Parts: sequence; structure tokens; C-alpha cells
Amino acid sequence: MLDLDRLPLSRKQLTSIGQATARINLWHGSVRSGKTIASLLAFVIAIATAGPSGLIIICGRSLQTIERNVLEPLQDRALFGPLARHIVHTRGATTAVILGRTVHLIGAADARAEGRLRGLTAQLAYVDEATLLPEGFWTQLLARLSVPGARLFATTNPDSPRHWLKTGYIDRAGELNLRAWHFRLADNPSLSPEYVADLTAEYVGLWRRRMIDGAWVVAEGAVYDMWDEARHVVAELPPMRRYWCGIDYGTTNPFAAVLLGEGVDGRLYVTNEWRHDSRAKHRSMTDAQYSAAVRSWLADLTISPEWTFIDPSAASFSTQMWQDGHAGVARARNEVVEGIRSVAALLAAGRLLVHESCTGLLDELPGYSWDPKATERGDDAPIKSDDHSADALRYAVHSTAHEWRHLLTLAA
Repeated sequence: MLDLDRLPLSRKQLTSIGQATARINLWHGSVRSGKTIASLLAFVIAIATAGPSGLIIICGRSLQTIERNVLEPLQDRALFGPLARHIVHTRGATTAVILGRTVHLIGAADARAEGRLRGLTAQLAYVDEATLLPEGFWTQLLARLSVPGARLFATTNPDSPRHWLKTGYIDRAGELNLRAWHFRLADNPSLSPEYVADLTAEYVGLWRRRMIDGAWVVAEGAVYDMWDEARHVVAELPPMRRYWCGIDYGTTNPFAAVLLGEGVDGRLYVTNEWRHDSRAKHRSMTDAQYSAAVRSWLADLTISPEWTFIDPSAASFSTQMWQDGHAGVARARNEVVEGIRSVAALLAAGRLLVHESCTGLLDELPGYSWDPKATERGDDAPIKSDDHSADALRYAVHSTAHEWRHLLTLAA
């Protein structure tokens, strides 16, 4: 009934099908990368070998997306051959029959869908586009998979690197009974080289990383949508002509300092960073302690920045730095949108690069996004979350715009 040899499957697809024995099995990656076919085959094999106890469930954003993304491919004889005859579904119905087993179809457009799962006992579940489902629904679904040996199969395209599925599950695969497989466009053997080349050429920056490489980066609404690690992150630094420092002050929130250097090659570089997260380290610091830590960090680097631009709301910290004899203390320019434009202009021109050691900043920049609620009000404002190193960079860059503006006229 199911002959895998007749299908043009890649080694990665075959490996994932054979290894999909964990409680949570997750295929994630770019569009048209082959993850859906592999996951559906693994799900059907699980149905064929499942015992009689417990329900079988397919979940998606809506009944229509379940029909389009799951049932229609399974009924495609060109893909699944004789197996397609054993997938029976009437459009609009909330159940289907797969290999003689009744399968329940559940749309989960919002948090209220969680109630549809309550009281169920399931043995197998398939989730289409998992990042589009409410986290509460996903959590409840896992709780309902209580039959011994129960398994969940899920697919998704990448979303924000801070998405709950990424941070709570994929990043914790080593702690959980979870297996995940990452797919890129090039992993699909059924696509012609010409199609792959054409599609790849259509995307740049973050969109290329998400849609082609399957990376978990923000594309829609990204503040710095030109950000590309392959282009903007460096492992080596040239000699620097001078330095500036930007500081975003935090007590309960992270405190972040970045060092911005002007290289002899006519580019700006984020060369170093220092961060303290009081929540993560369970230790708060006073203004005096922060001042001592920043000055010690700079002394260890043997760097004296011309100016240190500090979060203008941190007046007491600025005073502390001045009293401690730190030269060049100044209030940072804090015009948010204008500062973002300054950073974006440098990134787009290839005139601002980040050293690979600055992991706090590198973690924040891909997910630094515009606030959709502010957009609805007609305002331009970034989401105030995970932005402390990004703000420190903005302070340093925008406050020195008159010093580096001429660099934009040079060829990138």
C-alpha cells in the first residue's frame, strides 16, 4: 500500500520518517522543502501500526487549511499512489477516514479552540503550521496525548526566534522527548535546480533566511529587514581609529553596553559588548556597581571611548559615571525612529558590522520588530521587548551621526 521506494525522497526525509518515534516529532523549515511529505508519511505509518485505543486528531489553523495542507496531499495519487484511495473525506466534514480509522479534524484559530480538546484521550495527533496555533491549544493537546506511546507530529515554517514553539520546545529538544528536523529549500529533491535558483533569487536579507534557509528570524515587521548575518557579522576586526560607547540602563531589565569603533577601512564595527541581566543572575546592581563594572570592562579592553552615550532616562547613573571620573559622559540622542533610520542606513550600505562575540546584540537584532498595535494607531514604534543591546547600539550610532555620515557616500 505504501511504497517509499517509488517516492523521490531525500535522505533527510527518509531519516526523519524512520526516527519519528518520540512523543513530539517536529519538521520545521522553508517553504517547498519537503517537510510536509515526510511528516505525512510518518503520520500515516503511525496510524497503520497504532492500537485501537485513543483518538486520532489532525489540527490546523482552520478546517479549510487542514483540507488544503493535509488531506488534499494525502489524496494525491501522484504523490501517494494506492494509499490515496484509503483517505476518505467529504469537504466541510469534521472527520475523515484514514486507513479505516476515524480521524477528528480540529481548527484552532484562537484560544477558545482549547475547549474542543478538553475531555479527549488521544493516541496520535498531527498539527499543520504549529506556530499559527495558540500556545494554550498546543499545551492542552499535549496533555490529551495520554495513551501509552502517544505521539504528536507537527510541521511549521519558521517564525520569530522568540516564538514559544522555538524557545519552549525546539531549543529544549535535549530536555524533552522531542525530535526535530530542519529543512531548507535545497533539501527537496523533487524541485528542479532552475526553480530553486529562481526562488532563491527572489528573496534577500531576512526573507531569504526565512523562506529559503528556513531560519527562525522575523521577516514581517522587522525593524532592520536588511539584516543578514552572512553579510553583517564578522569574525575578525580591522584596526580602529576611534571608539564610542552606548549604554542602555536597566535594573530589573538587562543593562547593556556596546562599543562602536570606526575602522581604518571606513566602516563602523560593534567590537565588544557588556551585559548584566539581574533576573537571570538573581543579583541586582547599584549605580556605583554598574559604573565600576563598565569602567573595569573598558580598562580590560584598554579602550577609552571618545564619548559614552547613556540612556537619557538614567540620570543618576550618568551622574555616578561622571563622579567616578569617566571621561566623555553624554546624554544619548533618543529620537527612536530617527535613531533606527541611522542604524538601518548603515546596515543597508554595508557600513555597520558586528563582531561575532557580541551575542546579546546578535540575539536581539533579528527579532527587533515594529509594534503592530502602534502601527494601528498610526505610530512608528518598535516592540519594547528584548531590545536592550539594540537600544545601546542606537544610542551610539545616532549620537555620532555627524561623525560618520560621510561614510554612506562611499561604495559599500
